[in-house]
Amino acid sequence: MSFKLLALDLDDTLLNEEFKISEQNRAAIRRAAGHGALITLATGRMFRSALPFARELEIDLPLITYHGALIKTAGEEETLFHKPVPLPLALEVAAYCKKRGFHVNAYIDDELLVEEENEFSRFYQSIANIKLTVVGDLISYMSVSPTKLTIINREGKLPSLQEELISRFGSDLAIVLSRPHFLEVTDRLATKGQALKYLADLHGIAREDVAAIGDSYNDIDMLIYAGTGVAVANAPQDVKSFADVVTASNLEHGVAVFINRFMFDEEGR
Repeated sequence: MSFKLLALDLDDTLLNEEFKISEQNRAAIRRAAGHGALITLATGRMFRSALPFARELEIDLPLITYHGALIKTAGEEETLFHKPVPLPLALEVAAYCKKRGFHVNAYIDDELLVEEENEFSRFYQSIANIKLTVVGDLISYMSVSPTKLTIINREGKLPSLQEELISRFGSDLAIVLSRPHFLEVTDRLATKGQALKYLADLHGIAREDVAAIGDSYNDIDMLIYAGTGVAVANAPQDVKSFADVVTASNLEHGVAVFINRFMFDEEGR
């Protein structure tokens, strides 16, 4: 088994607990690229948050960011695809969540917007290391369609909120958990799987020659689309059920284990 295009989720997949790329993963990715594989990142993160990792890996392929809502080249930073949340729906979702006491991040022009700095914004910044802009009332401020909304909660309330939002907005929006504390809202045509298909078609690569590695619920349609869908060992069992292969965990260099095994037939390296 091999691949011509490999898409890598970042958090809890490629990155370790310190949000860094291990030397083992870095070496395997560069080795695969040296043998002709195209490598991209497929993340819920902002483009500006994903870009340093792409530069570290010397990736010049377009990056899938914002859960698939923005595809932009790493080199020239040219936007190839942008499908934001329609403004009326974004305002309605933000108002619905605010009324129920949830914190909402909005992303416009690759800027992070919040109503106020609080424990949730600081928690997000501890992961993404991105500056934010405090805008006061977010609903009054938003005048253009945001690329994505993220609802943050650390008390286990997001699954029930997800059900409510899907019931109200599921025909128009994709509403998925990316991490236990983050609920992502994008246009229904903006998902990792659809973005990966866009890139594969752009490069004339057949679906069976695409591999994707992820760990969470927002990776599922990417794992389904790819000819070889790969889950890291730390993924929830219901995510693993959609994968063709389960590799080692993100703390055990699962990306490198998969590349070395399936591209170079090297077991356990």
